[in-house]
Amino acid sequence: MNVRKTMARAAGIGAVATAALGLFSTGAANADTFVPLPGGSITETMDDGTVVTITMTGESANINPSMGSTPLHRNAWVSGSARVQLSGTNGNAGGKIVPGYVVGCQVNISGGGANGGATGGVDFGDQVSVSKSGTGLSGGGNLTLGPGQSKAFYILDQEAADDFGSEAHFVRNKFKGDSGSVTWSDETIGLNGCGGYAQARSFVAVQVETDNVITSYTLWGQPFSLG
Repeated sequence: MNVRKTMARAAGIGAVATAALGLFSTGAANADTFVPLPGGSITETMDDGTVVTITMTGESANINPSMGSTPLHRNAWVSGSARVQLSGTNGNAGGKIVPGYVVGCQVNISGGGANGGATGGVDFGDQVSVSKSGTGLSGGGNLTLGPGQSKAFYILDQEAADDFGSEAHFVRNKFKGDSGSVTWSDETIGLNGCGGYAQARSFVAVQVETDNVITSYTLWGQPFSLG
C-alpha cells in the first residue's frame, strides 16, 4: 500500500485578516471584534486517480483583545465548517477529518505548523491521547505562549470507550463513502502570557483511504490577528 503525505495551502497564505472588521459594539476599547474569514478549498488527485476536494466555509472569529483587562490575555470564539468530497472511488473509500488551529505570539505563522504539529504531527490513529496542558498539539484551546512561540490544538475531543472499556478521546471525525464533514461553532481560543501581537490560523487535516492508497492532505485557512 502506498502512503503519501501532501501539504497544500489555501489561497491568501501570509495575509492577515485586517479588512472587513465589524464591531458588535462601538466606543469601548475592548469591544468584541467580528472577523469574517474566507475559508478555502483545495483539490488533489491520489495515486489511484481518486480526486479529493477539501473545502472550508462559514469561517469566522469573534475576538476580545483584552480578557481580564490586561494586554496579556486574549480570547476568541471561532466557527467554521469543513467538508471532504471524493470522486472516482466507486463508493469504496473513507477517511478521517481533524480540524484545529495554530496560534502564535510574535511569530510568523503564515507557513503553518506549530512545533512540528499540524504540518507533520497529526496522528490519524483511531485513539489519540488528548493533552489538556496546551503544549504541542493538544485538545484544549487554553494556551500560554511567550514571544516567538506557537502551538496548535485540536477542536474535537470525542470521548468513547476503547476496546478494553477504558476512556478514550478522539480528535477526528471518521466518514465512509465519498463525503464527510465537520462543523464547529463558538469554539474558544484562550491565549495567556503574550505581551506582543498574536495571530491564529485554522487547519483541516484529512486522511483518505481507498483500496490501494492512503493519502493525507492539509487545508490551511487565512491567518487572523488576535490583537
